[in-house]
Amino acid sequence: MIVFKGQENISGDFRGAFVTIGNFDGVHLSHQFICRKLAVEAKQAGAKSLVITFDPHPKMVLHPDIKPFYLITSLDEKLKLLNDCGIDAVLVIPFSMHYSRITAEEFVREFLGKKLAIRKIIIGHDYTFGQGKKGNSDYLTSCGREIGFTVEVVDAFKVREDIISSTLVRTLILRGDFKTVTSLLGRHYNVAGIVVSGKGRGVGLGFPTANIEPEKELLPPSGIYAAFVDVDGKPHSAALNIGEKPTFADYTFTFEAHLLDFSGELRGKKLNTMFVEKLRDIIKFDSPEKLKKQIAVDVEKTRSLLRRNM
Repeated sequence: MIVFKGQENISGDFRGAFVTIGNFDGVHLSHQFICRKLAVEAKQAGAKSLVITFDPHPKMVLHPDIKPFYLITSLDEKLKLLNDCGIDAVLVIPFSMHYSRITAEEFVREFLGKKLAIRKIIIGHDYTFGQGKKGNSDYLTSCGREIGFTVEVVDAFKVREDIISSTLVRTLILRGDFKTVTSLLGRHYNVAGIVVSGKGRGVGLGFPTANIEPEKELLPPSGIYAAFVDVDGKPHSAALNIGEKPTFADYTFTFEAHLLDFSGELRGKKLNTMFVEKLRDIIKFDSPEKLKKQIAVDVEKTRSLLRRNM
């Protein structure tokens, strides 16, 4: 898959492409359906498939007061997931206040029409674009009849009764509902980070942990979680402690992973954590010994749960 940074850098062989456009944060099942459909239809028609997306996310520029702004995927993760859909290329448009003033008419007529001469565009049922969000399915259809491209609108994509959206996925992650998150993403939600030095309490309890500095702001609530942790490309079962340690009167935030049946030095390595399920809330124990007994229970629950999720 080719990645173009900026409209001016797209190559001429993508004239006549089949296109979709969106933010695609999370690349959830609905995004995947649209992109795979695009890739298949373009190939059948002898055309290129092109995904157009933006970086940073437009809301981060238009609404800087929203802090933190929770992203499900980094740009690199998004590109990898789009590549997995079989797309020929992704155009990443740098989004700025200046770019936000481009009208839907300019974008469609000058870029999609004159520059790309697209043959077809596929969009989600609720996608809008351009200054004032005037670009929608009706506007595209009208332009398509005039300029010469077809438009297909994909209906809302559901898992059970849930209409899949990036907003819903973010909400569920913040609740710690990873069973539902996994069903909407089609994969486990992941958070990567570098292992740093900790206070060594885990070693003292007989359950050494890797203290991770998470790269994402979108994290679940405090609690104990079952997860897979990728180390050098190999997944390991792990029990996570996210949040405080009230038993030790330590209320600083930590993101710690105890890797089951693992030995080796992890400090300085980048680990990728994939959340499977929340086990319990964090509670204060009367003594470190009672905490140790509960950790042993958590580890066995994790072992049993992740065995079923492999």
